[in-house]
Amino acid sequence: MPLIVVTTSPRVPPGLLTPAAWKALSDGRVLTGRADHPYLPYLAEAGIKVEVIALAADSAAVSATISAPADVARRSRTEKLVWLAAQDGDEAFMRAVGHAALALDDPPVIEVVPGSYDLPGARLLDLVQVMDRLRRECPWDRGQTHESLVPYLVEEAYEVLDTIDRGDYGALQEELGDLLLQIVFHARIAQERTGAERSAQERSVQDGDGFDIDDVATGIVDKLIRRHPHVFADVRVSGAAEVSDNWEAIKAAERAARGETKSALSGVPMAQPALSLAAQLLRRAGRAGAPDAVTDGLGDGLPTDTGARLFQLVRQAQVAGIDPEAELRAAAREYRRRVEEWERERSPQ
Repeated sequence: MPLIVVTTSPRVPPGLLTPAAWKALSDGRVLTGRADHPYLPYLAEAGIKVEVIALAADSAAVSATISAPADVARRSRTEKLVWLAAQDGDEAFMRAVGHAALALDDPPVIEVVPGSYDLPGARLLDLVQVMDRLRRECPWDRGQTHESLVPYLVEEAYEVLDTIDRGDYGALQEELGDLLLQIVFHARIAQERTGAERSAQERSVQDGDGFDIDDVATGIVDKLIRRHPHVFADVRVSGAAEVSDNWEAIKAAERAARGETKSALSGVPMAQPALSLAAQLLRRAGRAGAPDAVTDGLGDGLPTDTGARLFQLVRQAQVAGIDPEAELRAAAREYRRRVEEWERERSPQ
């Protein structure tokens, strides 16, 4: 007889099981090592009896007939046993069952039946839960604000950029995780403004500006659907250029609906680095048809014309189809390489 192991995901609501899992649980003697397994109430409601056996000497609600990995392995040769695994996998216990089974002359077949599966993105729920606990129990995390986290947000964004520039895609996974943490952290802080209990600092913030991570996800999902009518509606496009044009037109309509200025430069973040800021302003103005003459005399009234000359260099790069940010970064990387080479050459052997 086989030993059936039914696994479940803690990220799927209890009671939701695959047909194969329901069949296995209905056809055999069901055992588990956790008296508090979240599926027990649902199985009881379905008329499925589950025996709790001892995984340790002090286990509660222990079956009187089966109490050790060796018993599970031995009995599964003669009767159909179904093990409802704890949601952490019962790894140590199942390893002991496997060893005990291999020691038998006629070892049973052990079959794993997934009761529920993680959908893509399910581990994000774990991140939300971990962040919630850190915010409640860690003094450092509890003391952070949107403002105090700004340097970390900027730093993590640049570290992501650095791994991409270096082509280090192995490190990119970790850096994206660090950046994702900042998003979840900010959402967790904002969530506290949705409750009745607020600190003095939070009470100084305008009412109604609280949100949680689900609001963040809802906002971007709605935006993506709204701005891709060629995917989610019946709009037809001829190519990527028309997709970009539609995107900008929809953005403009959204700004108008919010009562924002109709300027082509609305929404450009002025706090970004100056080189990328100049490039984005020029790009937006170019789409709106602003003439090149607008850039004439930019240095008038300033202490020097250095800024105006740098701005013109950015404009010339864009006219030539060159990304000035990428070009300057490449030059900076080459400069760093040369300085490090010079340092090696002059250092004593």
